[in-house]
Amino acid sequence: MRDRLPSADEVEKQLGEAARIHRVVFESDGISGWDSGLINFLRNVVKLCNSRNIEVDHSGLPEGAQRLLKLAFAVPEEATGRHVEPPSVLKYVGEVTLDLIHGAPAMVRFIGEVTLAVGRLLRGKAQYRRSDLALTIQETGPQALPIVSLISFLVGLILAYMGAVQLAQFGAQIYIADLVGIGMSREIGALMTGIILAGRTGAAFAAQLGTMQVNEEIDAYRTLGISPIDFLVLPRMLALILMAPLLTLYASLVGMVAGMLVAVMAFNVDMNEYYQQTLSALTMQHFLVGLSKGVVYGTLIAIAGCLRGMQCGRSASAVGEATTSAVVTAIVFIVISASLMTIMYQKLGI
Repeated sequence: MRDRLPSADEVEKQLGEAARIHRVVFESDGISGWDSGLINFLRNVVKLCNSRNIEVDHSGLPEGAQRLLKLAFAVPEEATGRHVEPPSVLKYVGEVTLDLIHGAPAMVRFIGEVTLAVGRLLRGKAQYRRSDLALTIQETGPQALPIVSLISFLVGLILAYMGAVQLAQFGAQIYIADLVGIGMSREIGALMTGIILAGRTGAAFAAQLGTMQVNEEIDAYRTLGISPIDFLVLPRMLALILMAPLLTLYASLVGMVAGMLVAVMAFNVDMNEYYQQTLSALTMQHFLVGLSKGVVYGTLIAIAGCLRGMQCGRSASAVGEATTSAVVTAIVFIVISASLMTIMYQKLGI
């Protein structure tokens, strides 16, 4: 049958030559057997007739061929490579605003559930395993030391060089110790640690909880009467809140060491003088300010990571979206809280 079918070009040529053709009728009396080649041929002929506004009569075709031909035209072809116009700025702003409006109640509800979980923890009724808390502390704290050390050291070098170039104009290189010590202990140590933890730990929390959401493990906990907030969220929040200030203190010390190396090796400052100047510039108040910011940043990162993980959808792409959203949310929270706390401490004279 397939060998006796005319080509599409031949049919198109015949239709083009006969300009007065208004109707095409199919006759299949002599057909004893047919396959998908016939359906493909008929489909091309029908499309060609439709493009020329020629009426097509299917009644002469076998019943099975009529059904398959009807099915072939039942599903429209997908448009590939279609250009999609980007949304306008006004539409984008509106969508972001609606997301914030709809997301605020969910965040408040999540914070309330976490607060209740902390209350159960203080009463000794929280449903979590201490081994999980110890493992999360190890992943959040000691395993983050290499990246915190590298970033803090480089930031300390940059801060010392930027300040030393200006101070050297007045012969005041010794005050590099004040600049680096106060800057790292009050602001930069906590800020860099928070950003590192947001990209490292907050993203990991969102990915872990999001994967559990996809695998319906969180639903299984609820079915068994186990609170997911107690069992999954609480250990992660406690670990990050405990480790963030310690990593902040460590980052501040590493940054000070980097500043000392710059002052001693590049600007001929005596190491003992730099050490004594650092001790005279720093007070316990500076370290407490940095530690308080570390606690706040750690809390915000844990909330952002766990919240996005618990809100994750049921697909693999949703896990990636939750992870990205967790990092962005945590960094935005950190920047906003850093600004507010800095202004507040300056107003209070702390």
